[in-house]
Amino acid sequence: MSASVSLFASENSWIETDAVAQCHHVAALDGMVHVAGMPDLHPGKGAPIGAAMRSSVLYPFLVGSDIGCGIAVFPIALKKPSPDRLAARFPDLDVPLAPDADDPAWAFASRGKPVPAGYMEGLGTVGRGNHFVELARIGSIEDGAHAERLGLAAGALVLIVHSGSRGLGERILRAHTEVHGAGPAADPPAYLAAHDDAVRWGSLNRRLLAARVALALGAEPVEPIVDECHNLVEVRDGHYLHRKGAAPGDGRDVLIAGTRGTPSYVVAAHAGADAGWSVAHGAGRKMSRADALRRGRAKHTVEELRRTPVGSLVVCGDRQLLFEEAPTAYKRIEQVIADLVAHGLATPVAVTVPVVTYKTADQPAEAPKRDRRRSWARP
Repeated sequence: MSASVSLFASENSWIETDAVAQCHHVAALDGMVHVAGMPDLHPGKGAPIGAAMRSSVLYPFLVGSDIGCGIAVFPIALKKPSPDRLAARFPDLDVPLAPDADDPAWAFASRGKPVPAGYMEGLGTVGRGNHFVELARIGSIEDGAHAERLGLAAGALVLIVHSGSRGLGERILRAHTEVHGAGPAADPPAYLAAHDDAVRWGSLNRRLLAARVALALGAEPVEPIVDECHNLVEVRDGHYLHRKGAAPGDGRDVLIAGTRGTPSYVVAAHAGADAGWSVAHGAGRKMSRADALRRGRAKHTVEELRRTPVGSLVVCGDRQLLFEEAPTAYKRIEQVIADLVAHGLATPVAVTVPVVTYKTADQPAEAPKRDRRRSWARP
């Protein structure tokens, strides 16, 4: 018999039928106990994104390749935070950083500890897809007492870092799938040991990214006030709790990301067993990358997407990525938060508003073109 499936979304939320179908497909796997879909639920490659899946059997494919992906929040103190000036000072986060005791970013982030799994590729880089580093302003405080405990105040600045284990998680998943496909882990303790290294690697990388940006902007690096992973598996009550695009929600503080042109929310999460002790991790896609690219090309120019409706700037030299990750490709973050609140899974603490969002380094300026929009629209 299939496991139970719960969906924590209201009738006002737009959830693709393919994503719900994936939840039920996962529920039919051997050993599955319960599947919880978050309000940011959307289809993934073989398994839903925005779901917590509890089973007596460990399935690596339910976690996916970006093991350890998560979001961290770091306070940052800056004078006169002009978006244009600060955007120009962001470092190139596509260039890896070799461990060097004399490098202040590495010295701060590593705390003298070795790199997990000894994996050096991509260290200090943000990656592609929906990963980003964002300088944001606290727009409003929703729970004053909780925000004060976190050190958050209206108008203060924070760095938000969304990144994972880069190629390490992919290497771990590939080692499994090349032998076992989408089947269970043949040696769960061995997989979990490698998995835990990737989770630690992702957290180290988020600290390293924040330290690199803070130093480049003239600020001192600090420890995160929030750092929660949303692609992982944990052993809980004798079961394996797989989270794919779902953040731990059992008494944790979590940042739930909006888009580069909308707010994000710091929430106090208090989800129970029915929700897989989890909450949403972001707004959730409502368009595939192909659809976002096609529609965006017809509707926007590159220049229009570099400055958002909230007045923030986007640093992104990859034109295709700029369109694929446009705010319109995502669901309304306000609806996602409202669903979490309505189901008793989370309480908003503070709202952040983008100032500068870094996706990938800007490219050198191109020569003028007669019709820039038309030239970009050509295949």
